[in-house]
Amino acid sequence: MRTWVIGDVQGCQSSLQKLLKTIHYSPDRDQLWFCGDLVSRGNKSLEVLRFVRSLGDGAVTVLGNHDLHLLALACGARRRRVPKDFKRVLKARDSDKLLNWLRRRPLLHHDESVDFTLVHAGLPPQWNLRKAKACAREAEKALRGKKYATVLRKMYGDKPNHWNKNLKGYARLRFIINALTRTRFCATDGRLRFALKGPPIKHPRSIPWFRVPDRASESTRIVYGHWSTLGFHEENNTWCIDAGCVWGGRLVALRIDKGHPRAHSVKCGQQARPG
Repeated sequence: MRTWVIGDVQGCQSSLQKLLKTIHYSPDRDQLWFCGDLVSRGNKSLEVLRFVRSLGDGAVTVLGNHDLHLLALACGARRRRVPKDFKRVLKARDSDKLLNWLRRRPLLHHDESVDFTLVHAGLPPQWNLRKAKACAREAEKALRGKKYATVLRKMYGDKPNHWNKNLKGYARLRFIINALTRTRFCATDGRLRFALKGPPIKHPRSIPWFRVPDRASESTRIVYGHWSTLGFHEENNTWCIDAGCVWGGRLVALRIDKGHPRAHSVKCGQQARPG
């Protein structure tokens, strides 16, 4: 069985199908992992959701920040202008099935057989794999529970931005969700700086999460997306596979089941559309 991890699709269905042809994808021999953000600006979010859901056990996808934003808009937890691509999802005949399926996706996936961990964005420097798995399960349980709309409403905001085992309630859930779906940079004291975007050179006084000295997860092999301005990047036992497909970059598939991970990619057209 081959295992491929695919970067942020963000509604770019044509690029996804092109990539699958490039790697000679076969559902009989391949498992696909998606690093989150199946939906957003690429104009075919509905088609991507339908396709990935149709793969059943042949695919694993973790939740990204754009996926969570779609869920928040759908249940009224976030009252803002709904992007056109999200409107297509919300008005679809199978909308309820797709959204219920999406809401039950994990925030973190770990597979011992290939010795890899999948998240959308990254991990706080204080978390080892055991802590990360426990915190992810905690937030997943809340997102799948009866009060999920409240969880989605409370997840917005940049504070707290530092892990503390004594965090409780929605503040604790907000930190966990943000850490797994929005992390890029850390301050020198380990605080997560959620508002920062762009390549590392743009923020010389902050540290990419994977460069924090002695981070607790440094022995864990982690693959993630979310950081299109970083692009495909391998460093310190981590692999970023968001190469900005929706912005006209590339869509990446990383094979992780045999030897050193190997990347394949396809060029994407400028697919982002105004909301």
